[in-house]
Amino acid sequence: MLTYIGIGLLYALYRLMPNAALGRLGEWFGLLLYALVPARRHIGSVNLRLCFPELAEIERRRLLKAHYRALGRASLMEAVAWWGSRAELEQLVRIEGLEHLERHLGQPLILLAPHFVGLNLGGVRLTLLPIEFASMYRPVRNPMIDRMLRHARSRFGSSELIARHEGIKPALRAIRAGKPFYYLPDQDFGPRDALFVPFFGVPAATVTALSRIARITGARVLPCIVRQDGDGYVVELQPAWADFPGADVESDTRRMNAFIEQQVRRMPEQYFWLHRRFKTRPPGEPPVY
Repeated sequence: MLTYIGIGLLYALYRLMPNAALGRLGEWFGLLLYALVPARRHIGSVNLRLCFPELAEIERRRLLKAHYRALGRASLMEAVAWWGSRAELEQLVRIEGLEHLERHLGQPLILLAPHFVGLNLGGVRLTLLPIEFASMYRPVRNPMIDRMLRHARSRFGSSELIARHEGIKPALRAIRAGKPFYYLPDQDFGPRDALFVPFFGVPAATVTALSRIARITGARVLPCIVRQDGDGYVVELQPAWADFPGADVESDTRRMNAFIEQQVRRMPEQYFWLHRRFKTRPPGEPPVY
């Protein structure tokens, strides 16, 4: 019942407020979450302490609050993905570097999309292109929210949505069929099919699928970074990586984490810090959360 009330309230706000004002309200919503959900705040604090030990505690606290503001803004702006028109989405989210994507259309291609807060909006914006994408998603526990997210990702095009529990085979078929694969490999899914490689200098259980999929399919890897920019968002498509996959899976996975770290340092407040990225520890290491 609370979910229906929340979605109804968001719809009313979306209809009554300009998007810029809705985004600013979202920043206050994020600070409210910061105050009211100490368990998630703790996870974010631990992640920032591990990744930015050079910062003073007060600086990390400011960074975490800035993250909550960015996350709150993105949360309310989901309304545009759920109910906005094509023109509204095109105005809210612009695309840079589209030529890098167009250069490889029809070929096996993986879009490496790290977990920045605008990730969902960026993915929906790409579906407005006359291109059939494929993406893998992890179903949300709340069935109503899950239904709304899937609706947003599929309402403008015929993109293929693959649930994580379906495994990698549907993704391989989609890539071989020439569908760019929107892939998010930078979370801790446990030790299975993962290696411990550094992320901000901390051993992090990291899935090796990017390297393995690229090897199996011959796909090029093209980074896709979504960033908040003023009152809107930018989907930044970068040139495809050269010499990938490389010598071995471990070096490829290290390269991926080093690249994501580089992108995070550009806009650290926009990376999703509330995930338990370091939950899985090497044998003998104590839990960090």
